[in-house]
Amino acid sequence: MAQRFVTCDRQPPATPEGRINLTDPDSRVVKGLRGFLQGYNAQAVTNEHQVVLAAEIETVGADFGHLEPMLDATQRELRAAGVDEAPGVLLADAGYWHGEQMQRIADRGIQVLIPPDTGRRRATRRNWEGGRYEQMREVLASERGGELYRKRQSMIEPVFAQMKFNRGLDRFRRRGRGAVRTECD
Repeated sequence: MAQRFVTCDRQPPATPEGRINLTDPDSRVVKGLRGFLQGYNAQAVTNEHQVVLAAEIETVGADFGHLEPMLDATQRELRAAGVDEAPGVLLADAGYWHGEQMQRIADRGIQVLIPPDTGRRRATRRNWEGGRYEQMREVLASERGGELYRKRQSMIEPVFAQMKFNRGLDRFRRRGRGAVRTECD
């Protein structure tokens, strides 16, 4: 009996630099409330009634750069549900400040309200004075801007509190980004 060998031109992927997690290679070291941990960053968008419109799992700890992708995910979900109307106002915390994304969203006709400074910061960030930073501070200090932005905390924070404390999802129990996404949903 003759043996037949098949050759394969496929090359194995390159070994990543640094340390990797052998049980969950999708996860990354992210900053949490109590320091750094191996895991994911959950992102969610809600409406004023705390209904989750879109949710994503990210492999980076910072929220920076996720504003526009989360808006795009929200609009995809709304279109799939038969809602063609775009959101009128987008509220986010200071970690989502990304000037270019904010401008592109404003160009779509959606008002963006994001403070350039965190609530813990007493002074403005170095080199974050004037221009769009000062303009946003003025908008948020106005009666209408402040009224709109105060809704952010009551819209999103209870959703994460429900997930973390009532459902016990302070850490994901499954491995792999896809499995973690299903656990979060």
